[in-house]
Amino acid sequence: MKYIFKNQLWALVLVLFAFSCQDGSEKPLGKYETGVLILNEGNFGTNDGEVYHYNPSLRALTGEVFEFENSRPFAGLLEDLVLEEGRLYLVANTGKIEIVNPDNFKSIGAVTGNLDQPRSLATASGKLFVSDYGPYDANYQTPDSYVAVISGLDGGAVKTKIEVSDKPEDLFVSGKNVFVACASGKVEVIDADSETLIKTISIPGKPTQFLEYGGKLWVYSYQSTQVSFHAIDLGSLQAGEVKSRALPKATSRIALGDGGQVYVVTSSGWPNYEDAVAMISLENEQINAAWKKGTGFYGIGYDRERQEVYLANAKGFQGNGEVVIYQKDGTQLLSMEVGRGPSGFLFR
Repeated sequence: MKYIFKNQLWALVLVLFAFSCQDGSEKPLGKYETGVLILNEGNFGTNDGEVYHYNPSLRALTGEVFEFENSRPFAGLLEDLVLEEGRLYLVANTGKIEIVNPDNFKSIGAVTGNLDQPRSLATASGKLFVSDYGPYDANYQTPDSYVAVISGLDGGAVKTKIEVSDKPEDLFVSGKNVFVACASGKVEVIDADSETLIKTISIPGKPTQFLEYGGKLWVYSYQSTQVSFHAIDLGSLQAGEVKSRALPKATSRIALGDGGQVYVVTSSGWPNYEDAVAMISLENEQINAAWKKGTGFYGIGYDRERQEVYLANAKGFQGNGEVVIYQKDGTQLLSMEVGRGPSGFLFR
């Protein structure tokens, strides 16, 4: 069953009934202060990335949130949504970052120019740190990857670029240290105050995403036949405990569920495109390599409050994509038609 809800005016009426209590006084909730933000990457060439909002309580979906609230299209390929320090950062790998109020999606700033292919973002020491692949060379490689530094949290010009290993992805901040997962096989550590690279940690495979579990920081890495989770000691800045599992065809798309369960999207790629969702336990050796099977899987997320799995399907980028919501036991709850290339979720 599909639940599609795109009437913006009716959505506005509904949210006016919601109130929160803060400092002893009642305050209307922002339209997007709760629920799920769905990142729709957009189509290469048309740059039609957008954000949709889903209200699980009402089963209500609101489309084209950025364009509706700012009276202009986002006009980029969305790569990540980052909620930090009262701001929501919309990172586009087409060289732009928009900053909005997370409650009403009104624009409050942007990073202006001098970016190439941004991937993600983190805040530290009152600054923005943006992982960026850098420009392509003549062989379609990215040897000049960097982390861009912007002085203010509300955007502005790029202050400096810190050279890092090829293809930086996710970032994690601990104190003044900014950890950067580079898919070329490194975790780089940057001192946010001095804006210098202070440590390089070698990680086998393609480290792409950080996870916090069991009081430890883990970095997820994948290879052709296995995936691994490497604990990073935040004090000594060394790689420690390693948990590895045999899992061919793994991708960078993962989500951390309850009790150390990690959902990993796998794909055979061209020409068959046989996709699946594997479920791996960080607590024991259990692995289910085919929790779900299908084609077109492009992103995954986990709603801890409702204990539900969100699985995004790009539908081959032939028109709009789809999001299917499952219970933890795999029972399908509903499906929704969303934007072009859905790939990520932010649960609020």
